[in-house]
Amino acid sequence: MEMNDLAERIRSADPALGLRAVGALHRLAEQVEAASVAAARERGWTWEQIGDALGMSRQSVHAKYGK
Repeated sequence: MEMNDLAERIRSADPALGLRAVGALHRLAEQVEAASVAAARERGWTWEQIGDALGMSRQSVHAKYGK
């Protein structure tokens, strides 16, 4: 889904379109977060630093991405 399409759907009066757009945004955010965590780890960041940047505990970040 393109960004312009997402923005249009979010502004729609149709809740189904808006909710599908929200789902797409959640999936995109998860992908960006995972890529950013991987990049941070490759650059030597600690789980604590990553957790602080994401507003999460280091344990939560490690449990989610430490595999």
